[in-house]
Amino acid sequence: MSRLYSKVPSSALAFYAHPDDADVSCGATLALWAEFGARVDLVVCTKGEKGTINPDKDVFELESERAEEVEQAGRIVGISKLVRLSIPDGCIENSTQFRAKLVQLIREFRPEAVLCPDPTAVFFGTGYFNHRDHRELGWTVLDSVSPAASLPHYFPSEGPAHQVSTVFLSGSLEADAFVDVTRSIQKKLDAVLCHRSQIGDRVELMREVISTRAKETGRAVGAGFAEAFRLLELGM
Repeated sequence: MSRLYSKVPSSALAFYAHPDDADVSCGATLALWAEFGARVDLVVCTKGEKGTINPDKDVFELESERAEEVEQAGRIVGISKLVRLSIPDGCIENSTQFRAKLVQLIREFRPEAVLCPDPTAVFFGTGYFNHRDHRELGWTVLDSVSPAASLPHYFPSEGPAHQVSTVFLSGSLEADAFVDVTRSIQKKLDAVLCHRSQIGDRVELMREVISTRAKETGRAVGAGFAEAFRLLELGM
């Protein structure tokens, strides 16, 4: 059953694969929570160096551009700390080593809420299927949140155990929780538009697409603009 989710966590840690993913997926929710006093931190897992259709684009140059773009966007959203893991694009693997790193970050930041892509969302109609990095990261985050981060004998060298209370899965085909982001939709738009390496000259088109999607999502729950999630409530 779909519902408006109005609780603001005391702290949130978002894990996303590429530099623009968090802003597109949940930027307005993160901005809203930050505005209301939550500590909001972001982990960007890849360099973003392959995110171009231009074969002549220098990958090191693109990596640098995208690093600056995500920094700019983070200032708009209100990100407290940005962590860049600098994995090559397309190379995220749900490995023991990667889970250990995510467990270490969860135990270091000790968030009440974690946000990440829904790894079960694969086929979106007939024109798009979900990026492998998104799917692999989603599963890795879930495996790292529970049971690994919450039990002391998993990765004991990565800090004291921490139980995350709530996981918000974005980009879900089974969304059941909606955040009214009417107050923060402009910050999402401004943050997304920071990613000029991805948008090019399609600024107005992107603004319209993001705004329209949020408005349509909000309409389902009586909000001006909204973002949707599949909600997991743990350790209750």
